[in-house]
Amino acid sequence: MTESGGVPAAADDHALAAELAGTAGRILLDVRAEIGFADSRVLKDTGDLRSHEYLMAALAERCPGDAVLSEEGRASAADKRASGGDGSPTANTADEVRLQADRVWIIDPLDGTREFSEEGRHDWAVHVALWEKGRLTAGAVALPAQGKTLVTGPDGAVVIDVTGTGPLRVGEPAPGRLRIAVSRTRPPAFVQRLAEILDTNVELVPIGSAGAKISAVLLGEVDAYVHAGGQYEWDSAAPVAVALAAGAHASRIDGSEAVYNQKDPRLPDILVSHPVSASTLLTGIRDVSDALPE
Repeated sequence: MTESGGVPAAADDHALAAELAGTAGRILLDVRAEIGFADSRVLKDTGDLRSHEYLMAALAERCPGDAVLSEEGRASAADKRASGGDGSPTANTADEVRLQADRVWIIDPLDGTREFSEEGRHDWAVHVALWEKGRLTAGAVALPAQGKTLVTGPDGAVVIDVTGTGPLRVGEPAPGRLRIAVSRTRPPAFVQRLAEILDTNVELVPIGSAGAKISAVLLGEVDAYVHAGGQYEWDSAAPVAVALAAGAHASRIDGSEAVYNQKDPRLPDILVSHPVSASTLLTGIRDVSDALPE
């Protein structure tokens, strides 16, 4: 993946994103073991905040001049308390500073808190992405309960697991079939209508977090992810960075580029698929656009 103008991102940024996401993932596995599943709210809040505080501290130490936008660094998260903690979460970089910065880390310390709090579920993630001068230049998605981290690299994307590191390239869907990842708790009605009008056999596959869904596309477990139910930059920045590096199509559902490091971090919709499926999906989405949320 490259910056605007074709300048490659520093290899150390890819490695750092992978290291931070992987370590945060191990922290979250430890939180699950420590807290257990009896009180889901305590488990969710403790996981969110311990991962957030680790990532904020690590970025402050390793990249002291960079700005940070974290889901848990918002003012609305200030009343959260981790088990054994008594302080508010470390705040994000102030908007007026972040919007002028050349380098901004966009992180989701725990993507899929519902799945994280349910025993036996593995479809949750940690997102760490780097935005530089208008582009995503590095990113990592850790899938801690699956033992995998998907990460950008100087020459594409790779997947890291217990067997080592291997290339990651989005696979072309099988002819006549399209498996679309959808929310397991709130599948958007328009995706069901989209499935009905496409001239192919469509299977809707419920998966938890956004990062887990996009990772499933890249790992060949599904063929596409279509979402229009509302998200924020931290929900998709790291997965989109990895998806683009892996040769996938990633855009808004109207086909426009997903733009990051905005004053308003809402980024409500996303499409990720193999490029061969993108035009079919975008055409189908346009055909059911009257049913999309305003």
